[in-house]
Amino acid sequence: MQNVMAVNDLLAQELRKSFDQNKNYVVNLLSSPGSGKTSLLEETIRRLKKDIRMAVIEGDIVGDQDARRIAALDIPAVQINTGGTCHLDARIVKSALPELDLIQVDLLFIENVGNLICPASFKLGEDLRVVLLSTPEGNDKVKKYPLAFRESQAAVINKTDLLPHVDFDLDQTRRDIRDINTQSEIFALSCKTGEGLDSWMNYLKGKVQGSAR
Repeated sequence: MQNVMAVNDLLAQELRKSFDQNKNYVVNLLSSPGSGKTSLLEETIRRLKKDIRMAVIEGDIVGDQDARRIAALDIPAVQINTGGTCHLDARIVKSALPELDLIQVDLLFIENVGNLICPASFKLGEDLRVVLLSTPEGNDKVKKYPLAFRESQAAVINKTDLLPHVDFDLDQTRRDIRDINTQSEIFALSCKTGEGLDSWMNYLKGKVQGSAR
């Protein structure tokens, strides 16, 4: 395992150099299946694509549904199928880059495979790691999968429109995240109603504009 991680870290450093050269700001998006990663990307693209040039690398075990959803918004999208591997690693991401014209990309999203365990351990040369949690999943995910929240600079609590219908304590989840990562930015939002999306958009725009490589 140490050898695997060492090799991945070296490749991640190569990716970071490439992203720096092309002036790409890269976001690695993690969550369990069904939390709404692709929905969040769709809403982000709709609101920011006039001002920020974006592209998406989609990671899934099989299928290309998510990449087709992104491509329908006139955004470059590359589908990666791992064939069973539960995460993306730097080697896999590197193999997808020739399909993108990175010099034309300001903001690159990497939507990781739906999993809160393995993806947390693998660096992809990203600038920002964001972990997504949805209210129907319950309050226990932060404490069950602490590494994903500890290693992420931001946490998004999605599907707040369902709060009246599910057993989810928003304040407790915020406290649990803060207990693990005192520096984490926390966003509570709904891709369905638009609640909280403005704060998320402003945060992303500030990150991209502030990177100024």
